[in-house]
Amino acid sequence: MFFSFFPKPKLFFFSFAIWSLLCVVSWYLFIQDWGPTLSLGHLFGTHFPNELATDADAAAQALYSSALSKATDIWLYQYMFLCYAIFVGSWVLYGGQKWGRWSVIGSAVIVFITWFQVQVSVMLNEWYGNFYDLIQRALSEPQSITAEEYYGQLASVAVLLMIAITVAVLNSFFVSHYVFRWRTAMNDYYTSKWDQVRHIEGASQRIQEDTMRFASIVESLGVRFLDSIMTLIAFLPILWGLSSYVTTLPLIGEVPQALVFVAIIWSIFGTFLLALAGIRLPGLEFKNQRVEAAFRKELVYGEDYADRAQPLELSELFNNVRKNYFNLYKNYLYFNVVRYGYLQVGNFMPLIVLAPSIIAGAFTLGVMQRIINAFNQVEGSFQFLVNSWTTIVELLSIYKRLQAFEAAIHNQPLPEIDQNFYEDKTP
Repeated sequence: MFFSFFPKPKLFFFSFAIWSLLCVVSWYLFIQDWGPTLSLGHLFGTHFPNELATDADAAAQALYSSALSKATDIWLYQYMFLCYAIFVGSWVLYGGQKWGRWSVIGSAVIVFITWFQVQVSVMLNEWYGNFYDLIQRALSEPQSITAEEYYGQLASVAVLLMIAITVAVLNSFFVSHYVFRWRTAMNDYYTSKWDQVRHIEGASQRIQEDTMRFASIVESLGVRFLDSIMTLIAFLPILWGLSSYVTTLPLIGEVPQALVFVAIIWSIFGTFLLALAGIRLPGLEFKNQRVEAAFRKELVYGEDYADRAQPLELSELFNNVRKNYFNLYKNYLYFNVVRYGYLQVGNFMPLIVLAPSIIAGAFTLGVMQRIINAFNQVEGSFQFLVNSWTTIVELLSIYKRLQAFEAAIHNQPLPEIDQNFYEDKTP
């Protein structure tokens, strides 16, 4: 599944994780401080500002912060380019895999776009804070802002959204090609081993359909997982800083870094809760695909052989389909009760947490909007398993089906669930 597309998959993913961690930690520990010395931003007219005097006024501090942020961003892009070049160049040159350029360079592009989209979320969070502060000023002091200020704020986000939309559309187009290349790699690999796998029930469907679904789901889950990690890296410091506005929690009292504490505890609780509620779903989804494949296979045989697909046999096969679906519906019933109940309560969790601070008037409407958005971003990142559970269930069922191919190709015993199912029927 991975060997056909990625060069040395275990080493590739392990080295990616280690290299990414090393690059991120190095940036926060010392690399970002090297910007004034090593950055090439001055070639584009962006310089690191000189240190401010201790008695600088608010306007000077704001200009300094803006210039420093812009110069640091330029330095960060240079550092990321270097990190990408080292990792991607090494694997492209020494990976020695047919699909290496698509898998290595393509994965790097997807990771970068994911990071860029997280940065857009950070900028939008800041914009919403400023915009709601403007609204609060307008509502509390009538005629205190002009129409030009209001529409100017709305227009200021237009360029950012245009860029974000363009990147999202192009990324979707690129990912479609990336996934199909992965499917092609798996298809070529499995069809070259057809004599070894043709006896497995539903072999044709596994090659024709499951390879595409596997590649698509793994890519989607991988991107969402990376997005969760990058969102945590981006928003956790923001939420940590905003926690200074919230020192007291309902029923609990004073808690240091209350917002971060609640986001972590609530997310861990939801993850374990849904994992427990959905523990039987992967096996049921797998069985569902098996009974559907058996029913479909008999119908296909019936197109060419008169003695196949007889009513009694079809009725028995469809009865297996019906039983498994009804069992699946029953299990999804209580799973969805737990899932949707947890998510709906989670929508109100920031308002519950902020209740004492709102009543005390501890912050402005803009700050409240920043807190809620940052809390939701951090909470959503910690809830990766919660939000992806049904997709993970589907992936596990597909993985189990393709695992039988791997076993047959390497002359290993089939998984137990394959051994105990229908014997392959031949006309």
